[in-house]
Amino acid sequence: MRETHLTADYRYCQAVQRHFGKSYYFATRFFPPEVRPHVHALYAFVRLPDQWVDEPSRANADEIARYIDEYERTLQRALGGQWVDEPVLRAFAHTARVFEIPERYMHDFLNAMRMDLYRTRYRTYAELRDYMWGSAAVVGAMMLCLFRCHHETLLPPATRMGEAMQMTNFLRDVGEDWRRGRIYLPEEDMHRFGVTEQDIAQGRLSERVIQLMRFEIERTSALYREAEMGIPLLPREYRYPVLLGSRLYALILDHIETNGYDVFRQRAHTSLLEKMRIAWQCRREVAG
Repeated sequence: MRETHLTADYRYCQAVQRHFGKSYYFATRFFPPEVRPHVHALYAFVRLPDQWVDEPSRANADEIARYIDEYERTLQRALGGQWVDEPVLRAFAHTARVFEIPERYMHDFLNAMRMDLYRTRYRTYAELRDYMWGSAAVVGAMMLCLFRCHHETLLPPATRMGEAMQMTNFLRDVGEDWRRGRIYLPEEDMHRFGVTEQDIAQGRLSERVIQLMRFEIERTSALYREAEMGIPLLPREYRYPVLLGSRLYALILDHIETNGYDVFRQRAHTSLLEKMRIAWQCRREVAG
C-alpha cells in the first residue's frame, strides 16, 4: 500500500515540476530514469514554499510563516518515518532518506523562505549571496546528494549553479518582484549606476537601468561559467542534463538582452524550438 502511494506521490511531484518549471523540467527528462523521480521530489519540495512566498494571495507574512513552520514540522515527521498527508513531503522524505540529504540543507532553505517574507532589500551583493545560499545554492548541494557525489571539489560549482539560476530569476522578474514589494538588485549596484527605486517603480528603461542590467547579466554569466567547470567532474550520466539545464536557464539572459533589457513589460522565456536546439548542441558538446 505504501509503495503504491509513493509511486503516486512521485508522479504528483512530477506534475508540480512540469507545471512550474518548464525549462528545468525539459532538462530533467534526460536524467537516468532511476534518479528522475527524486529530482522531481526535490523540485516540488522547494517549489511549494516558494510559491506561498511569491503568490501570497490574501495571506499576510505572519500567516505564510506559520504555513512554512507547519511544513517544516510535517517534514520532520515524514523524515522520521511517520505517515503525513502532504504527498510532496512523503516523496521528498523518502528521497532524503535514500540519498542521505543533510537536514541542515532543508532547514537552510526553509529559513531563506522565511527571510523572504520580511526582508525586501539587500544592501550589498555579499548580503544577497548569503540569502541565495539558502534559497538556491543549497539546492545545488542537494542535487549532488542525488548524484551521490560527495567530493568537496564539486560543492563550489554546484552552489554557483544555484546562484546563477537564482540571479537569472531575479533579473527576469525585476518588474514582478517590485509589484511584490521586493528588489533583489543590490543597493550598492543601483547606486553605482545611479538607478533609484523610483526608476524600478515606474519601469523606466533608462540608459542607467540598461547599464545596471548589463553589469548584473555579466556577473551572472560568470557564475554559469564557474558552475560549468564542475560538470566534467560529474559521473558521465549526469553531465548532459546538468549542462542542458545550465544552458537553457542562461538563455533567459540572452532574451533579456534581445528584449532591450525591458524587464518591466516583457518576460523573457525560451521556446520549445530553442530548447530542442540547445539540447542538440549540448549533446554534441558532451559527446565531444
